[in-house]
Amino acid sequence: MKKRIGSYPRVRIEGGGRAVVSQAGGVLLVETVRKSGLDTAISTALAPWRKARAVHDPGKTVLDVALAVALGGDCLADVGMMRAEPAVFGPVASDPTVSRLIDTLAAAGSKALTAIRSARAEARERVWKLAGASSPDTTGQVIVDLDGVLVLAHSDKQDATATWKKTYGHHPLMGFVDHGSGGTGEPVAALLRPGNAGSNTAADHITTAQLALGQLPKKYRRGRQTLIRTDSAGGTHEFVAWLAQRGRWLSYSVGMTITDAIHQAVLNVPAAAWTPAVEPKGEIRDGAWVAELAGDVLKGWPRGMRLIVRKERPVRREALLIRTEVGDLRR
Repeated sequence: MKKRIGSYPRVRIEGGGRAVVSQAGGVLLVETVRKSGLDTAISTALAPWRKARAVHDPGKTVLDVALAVALGGDCLADVGMMRAEPAVFGPVASDPTVSRLIDTLAAAGSKALTAIRSARAEARERVWKLAGASSPDTTGQVIVDLDGVLVLAHSDKQDATATWKKTYGHHPLMGFVDHGSGGTGEPVAALLRPGNAGSNTAADHITTAQLALGQLPKKYRRGRQTLIRTDSAGGTHEFVAWLAQRGRWLSYSVGMTITDAIHQAVLNVPAAAWTPAVEPKGEIRDGAWVAELAGDVLKGWPRGMRLIVRKERPVRREALLIRTEVGDLRR
């Protein structure tokens, strides 16, 4: 039995064995869309692209495409599996209608993207409020992780190129909100890039950070309560300077490439300056120590930046990064 509320029907489960539908797993996704208010938000955001006397709402059509992908689809035509189940997904636009809408939104460029991102941010803030103590900002801090991933392509797709790992495909830069040790990362940003895009391109890290911050509630878009983390690909002067810029004041934790200067500074750290390393839960990490570097290695970096280094005994001798005369330690 169904009752239409919002963009999608509300499905009620009965035990009689009648009116059985396939794609019932999509009901959970539909209910998530409804509870988050994403259907209303994106319908409002894309209203400027709805033509007079149009039968299908652009917002719902975009959501239908997203749901089709979540259910295993890999092309626009796969919305057909949803069209076959109106009791679950409601009216679904025809393939030509979907294609024309995507072309229209693509022609609008940044305006359409900004509208969709605004709707996502609105729904995300609502979900975080509904989550209460389980929300990622329950501690008063939000942690955003930026990282590049390789997406392989098995055909000559747009922007697919040879990658630095000698594979073929794309190299998007992603942003995830950390949910802690008991959860997973919540995707908030994705910068599409060709497979040969550089790993440590500062401009790409800045753009992805901006997209990620735009998905957070406004109070977290600047200030120390928001921590941006990256690996050494984000350890560039331009990106760190952007993070620390006056008025933005974001917290940050980035990996650093071991330059010759850092290498020498590590070797010159007095033995007494090394402190046992501590795991995130407070336990001592066996065979690992940390120290803080200062002096010339911090020249050119933002004021107040701290450079922490770690050394530890490797499991295998061949895994050593640096060998010294005073013992084999990975630094």
